[in-house]
Amino acid sequence: MALWIAISAQPLLLSPLVGIPQGGGGGFVFFIQLIAIIAIFYFLLIRPQRKEQQRHRAMVAALKKGDRVVTAGGIVGKVIHAQEQHLTIVTAENTRLVIERSKIATLTNPRDS
Repeated sequence: MALWIAISAQPLLLSPLVGIPQGGGGGFVFFIQLIAIIAIFYFLLIRPQRKEQQRHRAMVAALKKGDRVVTAGGIVGKVIHAQEQHLTIVTAENTRLVIERSKIATLTNPRDS
């Protein structure tokens, strides 16, 4: 038993003399973990959200007369007049609403005239 203690304690006694590393390399490991977490957030959250925003912008820019849309508030209507920033939609026989293009949530039935 005493021999085992002497053998296992020997590297601890010799390490400052021989130059065996003492540890302290945690900064590099932490840096690698931080980079990995940022990459995971980018590929799982940021990148898909940007693609969805680009798809939505393209859809809103391409809206034309006759498109059936749903607004962010849940109003369903048909586009009857399109301007640069605003759309006029009809929701019932004589109900017309002027809304901003950015408030369009989805395109339900494109160009069903």
